[in-house]
Amino acid sequence: MKMIKAIIKPFKLEEVKAGLAEIGVEGMTVTEVKGFGRQKGHSEIYRGSEYTSELLPKLVLDICVPSDLADKVVDTIMKSAKTGKIGDGKIFVMPVDDVVRIRTGERGMSAL
Repeated sequence: MKMIKAIIKPFKLEEVKAGLAEIGVEGMTVTEVKGFGRQKGHSEIYRGSEYTSELLPKLVLDICVPSDLADKVVDTIMKSAKTGKIGDGKIFVMPVDDVVRIRTGERGMSAL
């Protein structure tokens, strides 16, 4: 199993969800976060004053899938979340040793 952690722009969530649903991904956890990378924040003019925001709003998607589906999930996220501009995000893929469904005690693939 693999845990895929994707950091994306918030307005891309619906596109990513639709793409993942098409390939059979049934669940994910979405967290609202703030951060920066090479983008280094941005400046805005508000009521005549310049305001610099160093931390930009992003979403983190956590998706656990069977190992053989991981590459397809990564490709789908890349296609759905890409704008071609700086700050599109990153995708991390990590191994998962075990999963336990709390309600039933199921473990491994049956818990997904």
